[in-house]
Amino acid sequence: MNGIIHYVIKRLIMGIGIVIFVSVIVFAIMQAMPGDPIDLMVDTRVSEERVAELKAQWGLDEPPIVQYFYWLGNIVQGDFGMSVSMKQGVGDLIMQRLPYTLMLTGAALLIEYIIAIPLGLWAAVKKDKAVDKTLTVGTIVLWSMPQFWLGVLFMLIFSITLGILPLSGYSGPSSLILPALTLALPTLAQIFRLTRSEVLDVMRERYVMTARAKGIEGKSVLVKHVLRNALIPVTVMFFLSLPWLIGGAVVVENVFAWPGMGQLLWRAISKQDFMVVQGIIFVITILTVICNLIGDIISGLLDPRIRLE
Repeated sequence: MNGIIHYVIKRLIMGIGIVIFVSVIVFAIMQAMPGDPIDLMVDTRVSEERVAELKAQWGLDEPPIVQYFYWLGNIVQGDFGMSVSMKQGVGDLIMQRLPYTLMLTGAALLIEYIIAIPLGLWAAVKKDKAVDKTLTVGTIVLWSMPQFWLGVLFMLIFSITLGILPLSGYSGPSSLILPALTLALPTLAQIFRLTRSEVLDVMRERYVMTARAKGIEGKSVLVKHVLRNALIPVTVMFFLSLPWLIGGAVVVENVFAWPGMGQLLWRAISKQDFMVVQGIIFVITILTVICNLIGDIISGLLDPRIRLE
């Protein structure tokens, strides 16, 4: 138990370093972009004195290093600052959008695992047969499809041609289907290939061969011995893939006008709204660190061969 606590503390310290490093990189990139949010917000006829006054009001007249540490100090106190373009607290904007992004990524994860695990198991059992080759090629094709193209294709088929699902936005549970499928299907191949690979590895283990030699029914061996052990890394991948899905949601949310953090991030980048961009990346980085930590802990608890030190 002490080993796990020590490991968690060590990873949290590393996580804090990662969050700070990412925030510095994002801040530097935003500073390197031409112009600033005040220039984009005001009319060209506004006097230079008024522009300078607005920049001073929003703290944009300070040197970049001063702006960064001012922002970081406020973040530590729970203050994400104000959005220049939207005139609203960044923390409030994120809290309004975060539930929609988590809803979308959660639905995508559910779709991935419901489809990928049975298909991966089936492909492993039918190794090198037509079913295995067909599923492998099919998932690779899905993996190679750009999400924006797949989203537009789904909209054309199910919304415009058939008219059975909402085109965009959020108007109820049915609005979640197309964005979740678009987000899930390209990354489904990763879970499928991992499941197939792990099942094949476990099937070669001695205890599985011994169980078969004792005459235990094939389905029983598959469920009690093979699948139980093969799903350990797949379970860990559940937490590790969540941050990647949140990143992919940026594209999907803009294709479907989904009111999540991805759409907000894109709008903030186009408006050069530094505070909103930094706040969203900060939250995504924290979620990534937490998910990786949970994945590592679960991996150590489920697999006795892994030591958490």
